[in-house]
Order: sequence, then C-alpha cells, then structure tokens
Amino acid sequence: MAAAAPPLKDELDIVIPTIRNLDFLEMWRPFFQPYHLIIVQDGDPSKTIKVPDGFDYELYNRNDINRILGPKASCISFKDSACRCFGYMVSRRSTSSLLMMTALEGSDFVRGYPFSLREGVPTAVSHGLWLNIPDYDAPTQLVKPLERNTKYVDAVLTIPKGTLFPMCGMNLAFDRDLIGPAMYFGLMGDGQPIGRYDDMWAGWCTKVICDHLGLGVKTGLPYIWHSKASNPFVNLKKEYNGIFWQEEIIPFFQAATLSKDSTTVQKCYIELSKQVKEKLGKVDPYFVKLADAMETWIQAWDELNPPTKAK
Repeated sequence: MAAAAPPLKDELDIVIPTIRNLDFLEMWRPFFQPYHLIIVQDGDPSKTIKVPDGFDYELYNRNDINRILGPKASCISFKDSACRCFGYMVSRRSTSSLLMMTALEGSDFVRGYPFSLREGVPTAVSHGLWLNIPDYDAPTQLVKPLERNTKYVDAVLTIPKGTLFPMCGMNLAFDRDLIGPAMYFGLMGDGQPIGRYDDMWAGWCTKVICDHLGLGVKTGLPYIWHSKASNPFVNLKKEYNGIFWQEEIIPFFQAATLSKDSTTVQKCYIELSKQVKEKLGKVDPYFVKLADAMETWIQAWDELNPPTKAK
C-alpha cells in the first residue's frame, strides 16, 4: 500500500528569511523535505547561503528583489526579518485547505448557538505558539533573562472580532488567496527608525481586514520549540521608538474601520494605508513613509500576481 502523501503538498510554500546557512533544516527534514521552500536571503547578497541537499527551494537575495521589483523594491525591508514578505509575494501556492473554525472546535454546539453561524468562517490566519524562550520585548528580556515558557495548552482559539493580538512571524501560516496582500511586514531595519515590529504590524493590519471581510484568525496549536534568544541590548536599540509609538498605534487599530467599498484585501489595505498616513503621520514622519510603502507593496503584489481571467 502506497504511503499517504504529505498534507497540502502541492498547495503549501514554506517561507524562510535568513542571513546564515540553513543547517537547521536537517532537524526539520522529516517535516519540510516534501514541501517547496522559498528562502529570502537578507544582508550581503554576495554571500553564498548553503542549503542542505535534498530540498526543493528557490533562493532570493537583495539583487533578485531589486531585479524583480525594480523601483518598487523600496517597500521591502533590508537587514531585517521583515524581508520575508517578499517570499509571500512571489509564492504561487496557498494553504487553502485550512480548516473552518467554529465556536467550540472539536465539540458539538451547545444550546442557544444559532444554526446560521455553525458553519463558521474561512480561516485566513493560523498563528502557532512556542515553548522555551518567550518572545519578549527588550525591557522584559532584561528583567527576566532566565524565564522559560513550559506551559503547553492543547487548544486552538478563534480571536474574537474586534480584538487585536501581537502576531509573531515565527510560527505562522496563512491562506494566501484569502489574505495574502495584507501580509506586509512594513519598513523595518536598515535605514528605518524601528525594528522588531514587522510581524506585529502585519498582524494588526491583517486582523482589521479579516474582521471587515468576515475571515477567521486562530491561535494556539501547533507549538514549536524556540531555542535561540536574541540580544536584548541590540533589541532595545531596534524597539526603542516602537515601545513609545505602540501607545498610539494600538488605539489607532482599535478604532480603525473600513468602508463598504473596500470589498477586497487590496482595497482594504489601500484604505488602511491612507488612515495610517492621516492619523499616525502626526505621531512621526516615519508613518507617512510607511503608508507610501504600503501602497507600493500592493502595486508590486498586483503586478506579480495579476488576477486570473475567467475563461
């Protein structure tokens, strides 16, 4: 009897941003080898990144990004893990078989739950968690250097409509067809006044758009083991502005609403970018630049991913 094919084998891409050789893939070989990898090399493009034999992959460095996007490459961060969103842009696959979410996953519905809502909504984002080293900001890292997360919760929860969450790009899957254009990790790293807020920015934007379009966001399983702690002093330099700005950013996203005319992810994202420019632009000129980059990102996405014409 033939072995069963790996789930989503022809529908799933795995995007990996890196500045170093990918020796760690050997530990993940049983899980990753059947799938197509998109590797986004950050930093010096003249450096050769070594990938273990036997993996199906594409590798892009900064020269490739500049060649493919031209002037629009300015929207892709440099020397920051935010460069991973270029991999999302060039992917041609989608995790479209993600499960439908319901109020009590894996359970029957209790009395009082409307039948009209029991089918749930399509899951656009699956945000996995992690054990061992927590994903703390720099100040918390400094005061809790030895803390480790050992609590494993065997559950998946749907994040309620209207509720934000701090998304981490470390263990993340999403349906590219449903929400792909919203997965922009902003302008971070080299030449920018902020870093380490790339995945959270993408998460806040995505959650507002998912709520507007009636798409589900879930968090919980599966877990990964996080074993490499980053330097808190380096992180503090990157996060310094963000720690102050987030006191303005969070209320902005909590109050953000989108118009009925925004019926696609792209339209939602462009409308949100204009709100970023108008409201957060008063906090710092960086947000005006970020809003422009958000629009450039959508233009580049649409150029690389033109809509399929009906036959």
